[in-house]
Amino acid sequence: MRHHLLVFVKITALLAVPATSFADEDILGLIDQRVSQTSTLSRQLWEWAEVGYQETRSTELLQETLAAEGFEITTGIAGIPTAFVAESGEGGPVIGILAEMDALPGINQSDLPHRDPVDGKTAGHACGHNLFGAGSVVAAIAVKEWLEESGTPGTVRLYGTPAEEGGSGKVYMVREGAFDDVDFVLHWHPSSENWAGARGSLANRSAKFRFSGVSAHAAGNPDRARSALDGVEAMNMMANMMREHIPDSARMHYVITEGGHAPNVVPDFAEVFYYLRHPKTETLLELWPRLEATARGAAEGTGTTVEWEIIHGNNPLLVVESLAKMMDEKLHQVGGVHYNAEEQAWAEAIRAQFDDPSGALGSEREIRDYDVGVGFGSTDVGDVSQVVPTVGLRTATWVPGTPGHSWPAVAASGTSIGVKGTQVAAKTLTLAAIELYENPELRAEATAEWEAARGEGFEYVPLLGDREPPLDYRD
Repeated sequence: MRHHLLVFVKITALLAVPATSFADEDILGLIDQRVSQTSTLSRQLWEWAEVGYQETRSTELLQETLAAEGFEITTGIAGIPTAFVAESGEGGPVIGILAEMDALPGINQSDLPHRDPVDGKTAGHACGHNLFGAGSVVAAIAVKEWLEESGTPGTVRLYGTPAEEGGSGKVYMVREGAFDDVDFVLHWHPSSENWAGARGSLANRSAKFRFSGVSAHAAGNPDRARSALDGVEAMNMMANMMREHIPDSARMHYVITEGGHAPNVVPDFAEVFYYLRHPKTETLLELWPRLEATARGAAEGTGTTVEWEIIHGNNPLLVVESLAKMMDEKLHQVGGVHYNAEEQAWAEAIRAQFDDPSGALGSEREIRDYDVGVGFGSTDVGDVSQVVPTVGLRTATWVPGTPGHSWPAVAASGTSIGVKGTQVAAKTLTLAAIELYENPELRAEATAEWEAARGEGFEYVPLLGDREPPLDYRD
């Protein structure tokens, strides 16, 4: 049976909103009324699937949408053409909402619930950043409406943040001072579950190691050659041996981005792209020189030369539990995602493709219990959290059991299932922002907790140093 889930449909109310204040009901109703806008924005970004620092059409669409709602737009933040800030309101508190928009290269998929790559398409929203961007924009518009209708003093800012996937777009914006006068920052992320616990992330640094050698005929003159690919392979071998002697909580992975073009031509250039991660920045910085040493040793042993370029670096998320508990409360108030009959059939069809049956259907309606821990992913939101108290959540935009960075995630991110999870996120972000505007005690508590977590004498240091944004890193 061919299941094709249409996106541009009228979606009924996600859930029955609990009886709260009239203001809450009113603002959540406004977001329900904007579901077609959420759908249109997210689908268009999904179709374009623009990779990091190349999100030209995506950023223009988000900016145009916000400008039409009366936001003042500032573009080209931190020397990044696709980065922008949209602002509305006056005075404080100043609350920022993050919006990502970049797709992942090397994977694409239609919105069908079986493997169906799209011919000629080289990227896909396997991390759901099309939903992230659309949902945050709708939340920012809702907060603006609430500020105006309630007469509450304050400013809302939507930060259009490019190249989260390995490009560290937010780090350059932080380094430039784009968040210096912000009081709190809110964010969210697509997922296969609804959750707003207090989870940190891994510090992360990446680099491209480039080996140079001497070309020659691989059969006729092998003695005249020095293989750059040998250098890469020798480095990888030593790095894999290094894995045995690093902390269990560390993560190291690589991909050979260039290794030659013909077996009978010894390659005079080869490149390998490495990521190294750890929950603590200090430990990451201790491990990194050891990885560099494997590159130098590989070059020495193979008669080649090597140089490397730091591509990106992210500090870990700094958790503020008072904010996380507040976000968890708001997520429970909003509730989870409810599939209609067509969506249920689509979800069942895609789950039949999974090797791992974890994540039962129906859990998209549930809110996972609050907990505290550290995740194994990395994000440039971590650097934002180092300079501003920051809090986020995840919502079920994908079918339960869907792994991120996969074709099922691409597929769901282009459907009404993704839109429904996005609406949950927009509502929760909006309620969290309102709580922060109205609750000075929470603001004071969260700020004090955040300052204590940073520690006395804290100084922000970007892990990517003083390099310029790598605008061509996806070329």
